[in-house]
Amino acid sequence: MIDKNDVKHFFDRCAPFWDADMVRHEDRITAILDNAGVRPGVDVLDVACGTGVLFPDYLARQAASITAIDLSPEMAKIAASKYPPEQVTVICGDVEETQFDRQFDVVMVYNAFPHFPDAAKLIEALAAVTKPGGRLSVAHSMSRAQLDHHHSGSAHPVSNGLMHEDDLAALFAPFFDVDVKISNDQMYQVSGVRKAGEGSHA
Repeated sequence: MIDKNDVKHFFDRCAPFWDADMVRHEDRITAILDNAGVRPGVDVLDVACGTGVLFPDYLARQAASITAIDLSPEMAKIAASKYPPEQVTVICGDVEETQFDRQFDVVMVYNAFPHFPDAAKLIEALAAVTKPGGRLSVAHSMSRAQLDHHHSGSAHPVSNGLMHEDDLAALFAPFFDVDVKISNDQMYQVSGVRKAGEGSHA
Protein backbone atom coordinates (compact mmCIF):
# COMPACT_ATOMS: atom_id res chain seq x y z
CA MET A 1 0.00 0.00 0.00
CA ILE A 2 1.10 3.55 -0.67
CA ASP A 3 2.73 5.27 2.31
CA LYS A 4 1.35 8.77 2.87
CA ASN A 5 4.74 10.02 4.03
CA ASP A 6 6.19 8.94 0.70
CA VAL A 7 3.40 10.83 -1.07
CA LYS A 8 4.10 13.95 0.98
CA HIS A 9 7.84 13.87 0.28
CA PHE A 10 7.34 13.12 -3.43
CA PHE A 11 5.12 16.16 -3.91
CA ASP A 12 7.35 18.35 -1.76
CA ARG A 13 10.11 17.58 -4.27
CA CYS A 14 7.81 18.27 -7.24
CA ALA A 15 6.35 21.51 -5.92
CA PRO A 16 8.97 24.00 -7.18
CA PHE A 17 8.51 22.83 -10.78
CA TRP A 18 4.80 22.02 -10.73
CA ASP A 19 3.33 25.15 -12.26
CA ALA A 20 6.01 25.43 -14.95
CA ASP A 21 5.28 21.86 -16.06
CA MET A 22 1.49 22.22 -15.92
CA VAL A 23 -0.53 21.73 -19.09
CA ARG A 24 -4.13 22.98 -18.92
CA HIS A 25 -6.83 21.66 -21.23
CA GLU A 26 -9.36 24.45 -20.82
CA ASP A 27 -12.27 22.66 -22.49
CA ARG A 28 -11.81 19.59 -20.29
CA ILE A 29 -11.53 21.67 -17.13
CA THR A 30 -14.69 23.56 -18.10
CA ALA A 31 -16.58 20.28 -18.52
CA ILE A 32 -15.26 18.92 -15.22
CA LEU A 33 -16.26 22.06 -13.31
CA ASP A 34 -19.69 22.14 -14.97
CA ASN A 35 -20.28 18.50 -14.00
CA ALA A 36 -19.04 19.24 -10.47
CA GLY A 37 -21.64 21.96 -9.96
CA VAL A 38 -19.16 24.81 -9.50
CA ARG A 39 -21.35 27.90 -9.82
CA PRO A 40 -21.96 31.21 -8.03
CA GLY A 41 -22.56 30.93 -4.30
CA VAL A 42 -21.19 27.44 -3.60
CA ASP A 43 -18.77 26.52 -0.82
CA VAL A 44 -15.91 24.53 -2.37
CA LEU A 45 -13.47 22.07 -0.80
CA ASP A 46 -10.51 21.38 -3.11
CA VAL A 47 -8.93 18.10 -1.93
CA ALA A 48 -5.23 17.56 -2.70
CA CYS A 49 -5.22 21.02 -4.25
CA GLY A 50 -1.53 20.98 -5.18
CA THR A 51 -0.36 24.45 -6.10
CA GLY A 52 -3.93 25.66 -6.54
CA VAL A 53 -4.35 25.14 -10.27
CA LEU A 54 -8.16 25.39 -10.03
CA PHE A 55 -8.31 28.39 -7.69
CA PRO A 56 -8.75 30.95 -10.51
CA ASP A 57 -11.54 28.81 -11.98
CA TYR A 58 -13.46 28.72 -8.69
CA LEU A 59 -13.04 32.47 -8.32
CA ALA A 60 -14.13 33.13 -11.89
CA ARG A 61 -17.25 31.08 -11.23
CA GLN A 62 -17.95 33.19 -8.11
CA ALA A 63 -17.77 30.47 -5.48
CA ALA A 64 -18.86 31.86 -2.12
CA SER A 65 -15.90 30.28 -0.34
CA ILE A 66 -12.89 28.18 -1.30
CA THR A 67 -11.18 25.88 1.17
CA ALA A 68 -8.24 23.82 -0.06
CA ILE A 69 -6.16 21.11 1.56
CA ASP A 70 -2.97 19.31 0.58
CA LEU A 71 -0.74 16.82 2.36
CA SER A 72 2.45 18.37 1.00
CA PRO A 73 3.74 21.41 2.93
CA GLU A 74 5.56 22.72 -0.14
CA MET A 75 2.50 22.39 -2.39
CA ALA A 76 0.30 24.04 0.25
CA LYS A 77 2.80 26.88 0.71
CA ILE A 78 2.77 27.70 -3.01
CA ALA A 79 -1.03 27.42 -3.14
CA ALA A 80 -1.43 29.75 -0.15
CA SER A 81 0.85 32.35 -1.73
CA LYS A 82 -1.43 32.88 -4.75
CA TYR A 83 -4.48 34.51 -3.13
CA PRO A 84 -5.17 36.21 0.20
CA PRO A 85 -6.80 33.98 2.85
CA GLU A 86 -10.10 35.83 2.61
CA GLN A 87 -10.33 34.52 -0.97
CA VAL A 88 -8.86 31.04 -0.51
CA THR A 89 -8.20 29.21 2.77
CA VAL A 90 -5.36 26.69 2.35
CA ILE A 91 -4.79 23.94 4.92
CA CYS A 92 -1.74 21.69 5.01
CA GLY A 93 -2.97 18.34 6.27
CA ASP A 94 -4.50 14.94 5.65
CA VAL A 95 -8.12 15.34 4.52
CA GLU A 96 -9.02 11.98 6.07
CA GLU A 97 -7.89 13.19 9.50
CA THR A 98 -8.83 16.89 9.42
CA GLN A 99 -11.86 18.12 11.34
CA PHE A 100 -13.60 20.78 9.26
CA ASP A 101 -15.95 23.30 10.84
CA ARG A 102 -18.46 23.04 8.00
CA GLN A 103 -19.73 20.92 5.15
CA PHE A 104 -19.36 21.89 1.50
CA ASP A 105 -21.57 22.15 -1.58
CA VAL A 106 -18.75 21.03 -3.88
CA VAL A 107 -15.96 18.63 -2.96
CA MET A 108 -13.40 18.23 -5.75
CA VAL A 109 -10.55 15.73 -6.10
CA TYR A 110 -8.82 16.85 -9.30
CA ASN A 111 -5.79 15.07 -10.75
CA ALA A 112 -5.01 13.47 -7.38
CA PHE A 113 -7.15 10.40 -6.68
CA PRO A 114 -4.55 7.66 -7.43
CA HIS A 115 -2.24 9.03 -4.72
CA PHE A 116 -4.64 8.13 -1.88
CA PRO A 117 -3.82 4.70 -0.40
CA ASP A 118 -7.39 3.62 0.45
CA ALA A 119 -10.07 4.79 -2.00
CA ALA A 120 -12.99 3.54 0.09
CA LYS A 121 -11.74 5.33 3.21
CA LEU A 122 -11.28 8.54 1.24
CA ILE A 123 -14.80 8.48 -0.23
CA GLU A 124 -16.33 7.84 3.20
CA ALA A 125 -14.35 10.73 4.69
CA LEU A 126 -15.38 13.08 1.88
CA ALA A 127 -19.01 12.04 2.19
CA ALA A 128 -18.93 13.30 5.78
CA VAL A 129 -17.93 16.80 4.66
CA THR A 130 -20.33 17.04 1.71
CA LYS A 131 -23.64 18.76 2.41
CA PRO A 132 -26.79 16.71 1.71
CA GLY A 133 -27.60 17.73 -1.86
CA GLY A 134 -23.98 18.75 -2.41
CA ARG A 135 -21.68 17.05 -4.86
CA LEU A 136 -18.43 15.08 -4.80
CA SER A 137 -16.34 14.80 -7.98
CA VAL A 138 -13.24 12.75 -8.72
CA ALA A 139 -11.79 13.93 -12.02
CA HIS A 140 -8.76 13.87 -14.30
CA SER A 141 -8.23 15.87 -17.47
CA MET A 142 -6.73 12.86 -19.24
CA SER A 143 -7.79 9.29 -19.92
CA ARG A 144 -7.25 6.36 -17.56
CA ALA A 145 -4.65 4.89 -19.92
CA GLN A 146 -2.80 8.20 -20.25
CA LEU A 147 -2.81 8.71 -16.50
CA ASP A 148 -1.57 5.22 -15.71
CA HIS A 149 1.22 5.68 -18.26
CA HIS A 150 2.03 9.09 -16.75
CA HIS A 151 2.34 7.49 -13.31
CA SER A 152 4.45 4.57 -14.50
CA GLY A 153 7.68 6.53 -14.07
CA SER A 154 8.93 8.30 -10.95
CA ALA A 155 5.41 8.56 -9.49
CA HIS A 156 4.86 4.79 -9.61
CA PRO A 157 5.66 4.17 -5.89
CA VAL A 158 3.13 6.83 -4.81
CA SER A 159 0.31 5.97 -7.25
CA ASN A 160 -2.37 3.33 -7.58
CA GLY A 161 -3.80 2.54 -10.99
CA LEU A 162 -6.88 4.67 -11.68
CA MET A 163 -9.82 2.39 -10.95
CA HIS A 164 -12.55 1.70 -13.48
CA GLU A 165 -15.30 4.30 -13.31
CA ASP A 166 -17.87 1.60 -12.45
CA ASP A 167 -15.80 0.51 -9.45
CA LEU A 168 -15.46 4.08 -8.23
CA ALA A 169 -19.19 4.66 -8.71
CA ALA A 170 -19.78 1.60 -6.51
CA LEU A 171 -17.71 3.21 -3.73
CA PHE A 172 -19.80 6.39 -4.10
CA ALA A 173 -23.11 4.51 -4.02
CA PRO A 174 -23.71 4.23 -0.23
CA PHE A 175 -23.40 8.00 0.12
CA PHE A 176 -24.09 9.58 -3.29
CA ASP A 177 -26.48 9.30 -6.20
CA VAL A 178 -24.01 9.02 -9.07
CA ASP A 179 -25.17 10.87 -12.18
CA VAL A 180 -21.84 11.57 -13.92
CA LYS A 181 -19.63 8.70 -15.05
CA ILE A 182 -17.20 9.58 -17.85
CA SER A 183 -14.12 7.74 -19.03
CA ASN A 184 -12.97 8.54 -22.55
CA ASP A 185 -9.79 9.46 -24.40
CA GLN A 186 -9.81 12.99 -22.95
CA MET A 187 -11.04 12.85 -19.37
CA TYR A 188 -12.26 10.82 -16.43
CA GLN A 189 -14.91 11.90 -13.95
CA VAL A 190 -17.22 10.29 -11.44
CA SER A 191 -19.59 12.63 -9.62
CA GLY A 192 -22.64 12.27 -7.45
CA VAL A 193 -25.09 14.12 -5.24
CA ARG A 194 -24.91 13.52 -1.49
CA LYS A 195 -27.85 11.55 -0.14
CA ALA A 196 -29.70 12.57 2.99
CA GLY A 197 -31.04 10.15 5.57
CA GLU A 198 -30.10 6.49 5.68
CA GLY A 199 -26.49 5.77 4.77
CA SER A 200 -25.60 9.36 5.53
CA HIS A 201 -23.31 10.60 8.30
CA ALA A 202 -24.52 14.16 7.88
